[in-house]
Amino acid sequence: MAPAMSRKNRVWSRREIEGLIADGQKIIILGDQILKVDAWLPYHPGGDKSILHMVGRDATDEVTALHSKEAQTHMQKYIIGRVHGRWENFLPPIQGGVFRTLTSRDIDDEVLSAEDLTSSGGSTPPSVFDNDETRDEVRLRRAGNDTPISRVSSLSPSEPELGQFRSAEASTAHAISSDLSKYPLDKRSQAKIAKKYRQLDEKLQCEGLYDCPYGSYAVEFVRYSVLFTLFLTCLHHSYFALSGFFLGLLWHLLAFTVHDAGHLSITHEFHTDSCIGIFVADFLGGLSVGWWKRNHNVHHIVTNSPEHDPDIQHMPFFAISSRFFTSLRSSYYDRDMNLDAAARFFIKYQHYLYYPILLFGRFNLYRLAWSYLLDPAQAPRKGAAWWHRYLEMAGQVFFWYWYGYRTLYLSIPTWSSRIVFLLISHMVTASLHVQLTLSHFAMSSADLGTHESFAQKMVRTTMDVDCPPWLDFVHGGLNFQVVHHLFPRLPRHNLRWAQPYVKEFCHDVGIPYVVFGFTRGNKEVISRLGEVAEQLRVLEECRKVAAKDLVEGRHSH
Repeated sequence: MAPAMSRKNRVWSRREIEGLIADGQKIIILGDQILKVDAWLPYHPGGDKSILHMVGRDATDEVTALHSKEAQTHMQKYIIGRVHGRWENFLPPIQGGVFRTLTSRDIDDEVLSAEDLTSSGGSTPPSVFDNDETRDEVRLRRAGNDTPISRVSSLSPSEPELGQFRSAEASTAHAISSDLSKYPLDKRSQAKIAKKYRQLDEKLQCEGLYDCPYGSYAVEFVRYSVLFTLFLTCLHHSYFALSGFFLGLLWHLLAFTVHDAGHLSITHEFHTDSCIGIFVADFLGGLSVGWWKRNHNVHHIVTNSPEHDPDIQHMPFFAISSRFFTSLRSSYYDRDMNLDAAARFFIKYQHYLYYPILLFGRFNLYRLAWSYLLDPAQAPRKGAAWWHRYLEMAGQVFFWYWYGYRTLYLSIPTWSSRIVFLLISHMVTASLHVQLTLSHFAMSSADLGTHESFAQKMVRTTMDVDCPPWLDFVHGGLNFQVVHHLFPRLPRHNLRWAQPYVKEFCHDVGIPYVVFGFTRGNKEVISRLGEVAEQLRVLEECRKVAAKDLVEGRHSH
């Protein structure tokens, strides 16, 4: 027992931790503890990507927000030591961070540093915890890649490509500058925000807002039953369009319960909530809650990051930032999001195509569900959740039996009626996709660097949608996205009660809390899409002029 305790109490320097990460080890910081989580990657129910985005970072707030007390206790087995002093985040390897391997000279220096620390009584943290990235460097962070601005000229791209890069770069620099004028980034302010955020979490727990109000789910069940009855009744009497409409509404409302179950905010018990989510998502809806968890956990950690957040990576159809013009590489899908001919067409008209494209959003979710379930590398292969994938597959078979065969094929006599039923039942759910994009598309997608606290990033990249309390069930809690992103495990029926506390927190720490009405929120999104579309049009015109001048210039010589 003593050697294990000694190992967990060993103090590691920043340079030593950098060396471990350079050797490919997955190291995260939790409080003052160092966790080596390589062995946990194939077991993590939320997939490996969310963990990889925490490598080299202080993940205290992210882990607390997204994991139960039981899960946090389980993580203690991966402790290999602790850090001394306030940790300064590295940029994780998955985000382009570069790490140096540990040399014999580094080891000698660390021994001397440890001796100096001991002689000083341990009152001053080692200098290796100082971050060498300045505020000015943060302002000039990469525009779509990790290439320093000073090296752009050495890459020798063509003139049109260089103009395209500079245009995206200038737009990104402007967005960062705009954010820095509204959101503090100094270490003292970020430490204060993190401290106040943790105090608020404790307050919400004391207020009982983490306790699920099961009576609210009884009301939800009544709504589900009414819609299900209307769906069957209309189907029986051959009102196929109406039947599809009521089924679409049922799917719309059920999606919110899947969201609750995915965050373990119903019973707070892993297998129980997971099975609720699988039953509703897979058996009743033909979607995959496992895919959703893998996707959604990453979204909650790197919210609105063009390179890393899959929830805003909708190329070739949508681009919410000119950074997409540089054909960014998605770390989630591990592929380039090319600005090809199709993307250029759709993006130039994306503010007109926004609603029409979202009408078909559910069909894409089927594709994503099956790509997840058929790829063993994506679903957990070990641990408590190993069997969830197989239960989901059974759910998919059941869904296509009752919906595809029993309902669509046997109960509807003609192909024209089948197509009408299919399209209406799916297009009605477009309101859910509008709701999902509404709270993020119009918000900041700028990268303010590794200093920014989890709480500020969530508030900066998310907005709430104001609506009357009696309409909350239509929005399913997604109208309180700021509150939800700060406290993902909070039951959705308690989000309205938590909102005043969050507004007070934002006012106290001096960061803007953004809330719009539903109509205004939609206008903001369309305005953002139109702005990016116009940037692409201007860029295309500049590229054509530059190409023409280049050709004419060559001819003149």
